Amino acid sequence: MPVDRLESLLRDAFPAAAELRVEDRTGGGDHFQVTVASDRFDGLTLLDQHRLVNEALAEPLRDGTIHELRIKTRRTTR
Repeated sequence: MPVDRLESLLRDAFPAAAELRVEDRTGGGDHFQVTVASDRFDGLTLLDQHRLVNEALAEPLRDGTIHELRIKTRRTTR
């Protein structure tokens, strides 16, 4: 899966993200690391932050397009 498609899904879920990065870890298009910094995470546990990212990427996770996903999240405040 192209990185820009995942970035688009994440941008839709986190339109005001201060940081949003998707890295193809192996070059094969199925192992990714995503980094998202958003005020949407304020007040949420790390687990709940990661759940939001997983929800944003639900379709490629469900259909097997993403084989491995590493998530880094950070809270921001305006």
